Amino acid sequence: MNINVLLFGSLAEATGKSQLEINNVLDTETLRSKLLREFPKLEKYKFVIAVCKHVVKSNTILHEGDTVALLPPFAGG
Repeated sequence: MNINVLLFGSLAEATGKSQLEINNVLDTETLRSKLLREFPKLEKYKFVIAVCKHVVKSNTILHEGDTVALLPPFAGG
């Protein structure tokens, strides 16, 4: 199963990537763990996860072709 992952702001800078394709993850917790193993620098950043443009606050099942965004805190005005 392929999941598209988009990284924004400081998260893209920390990983050197703005987009990834991740295979074999069933849910957002597994995805988070896999990303933290692959990119240990992410440990020091806070971010929320959005699945198909909806922010999720708990572990969420992922489906083939889903787009997941890692969103750092935003400041606005």
